Amino acid sequence: MIVTIHPANISGTIQAPASKSSMQRACAASLLHHGETIIHHPGHSNDDKAALGLIQQMGATVNEQGNTLVITSKGIQPISNEVNCGESGLGIRMFAPIISLSDTLITINGEGSLLKRPMDFFDEVLPKLGVDISSNSGKLPLHVKGPLQPRNIEIDGSLSSQFLTGLLMAYSAAGAKDVFIKVKNLKSRPYIDLTFDVMQKFGFNVPENRNYEEFYFRPDFVPLDSISTYSNIDSSTSHRNYTVEGDWSGGAFLLVAGAIAGTITIEGLDLSSTQADKSIVTAVQQCGASLSVHSNQIQIGPGLKKLTPFHFDATECPDLFPPLVALASYCDGKTVIEGTTRLTHKESNRAITLQEEFGKMGIRIDLTDDLMMVHGGAAVKGNSVHSHHDHRIAMACAIAGLRADGVTQIEEAEAINKSYPDFYSDLQQLGATVIIPVTHLETIKQ
Repeated sequence: MIVTIHPANISGTIQAPASKSSMQRACAASLLHHGETIIHHPGHSNDDKAALGLIQQMGATVNEQGNTLVITSKGIQPISNEVNCGESGLGIRMFAPIISLSDTLITINGEGSLLKRPMDFFDEVLPKLGVDISSNSGKLPLHVKGPLQPRNIEIDGSLSSQFLTGLLMAYSAAGAKDVFIKVKNLKSRPYIDLTFDVMQKFGFNVPENRNYEEFYFRPDFVPLDSISTYSNIDSSTSHRNYTVEGDWSGGAFLLVAGAIAGTITIEGLDLSSTQADKSIVTAVQQCGASLSVHSNQIQIGPGLKKLTPFHFDATECPDLFPPLVALASYCDGKTVIEGTTRLTHKESNRAITLQEEFGKMGIRIDLTDDLMMVHGGAAVKGNSVHSHHDHRIAMACAIAGLRADGVTQIEEAEAINKSYPDFYSDLQQLGATVIIPVTHLETIKQ
């Protein structure tokens, strides 16, 4: 599908999308929680739908009631021997250890770019925890059979923190006590803070965090209600309420849109959130955008002067690279962004993809070691670009196209469904001219 973006000035108020990082963790916690969970403001991206489908295959029931989901579970009780994570990297990395709590042989599969991502981590770690596992030479599908047994282990956290999130939840569900998980080179630490926040709200055993290098499950933890897969305690009357946060990852594109194309107000972004991508606020402040924060609202506009280049370390928040590149394209000079080594195993190799697609729009991007240099200030040119089936590339090109010299056409524009299916309609609501083929309008919404 090709979506066309015409240059436009935008204005108005928009609600930030639901965070898929928050939503998927809530799905996992709802599955492990014995009882009923009510999820408020649930997300409906493809990744969110994949997580909901997965927990149903693992025994949970899901009922939609207006803008809430009611999830009932008695822990891991598979009704299928195969699950599909779609294209969700968080989904596969978080749910694999959780699914391994079962003593049933289960096949974990995925789709699209996820089939190409390395899964060697599980081949190395899960056998140490008593799990039988086989993979396709370190890639999907995975075949796992537990039950996972919490033990003292050491893992490498340099690729992603998502593996650790799954292990932390699985250890807690298995009743881990007096054991630790040691982690070397942990990246994306704020996402572990989000995991802890969700675990705490569900009454899970949250381990002692020893400087993000060791996570210790104390022997004296007494749960308010059982979440253990192996427990005989009937906690069917236990209830949890969880509200999915506004998404700073998707909200980052809205903030950049305001910084370059017109003053807008974004609702639903919490500055006290543990989400790593809230650091986008630092970048828009550094470049000189006009920013005003009110209660549950952020107003942002281009400011009175030209946007200036900035230096930003995105090592802990690699998903910000695409909106940061769109922002840097309109800054008058060279912007430096650190952390490109985190981009190799995303939906695309994002460093190369950004260089290629923004090059088509007249923006030079240099890559050196762990650095990306974006040379902004020249006119951004409207052109035909390609998403590489990467949702964040599609959104970055669309935002850059709002003030481009000419029309921007995005091929495989439906990639946004992975995380932010309402993205184009939200831009339209803000006054942007976004042309979506009539035959694909329903595809974007589904």
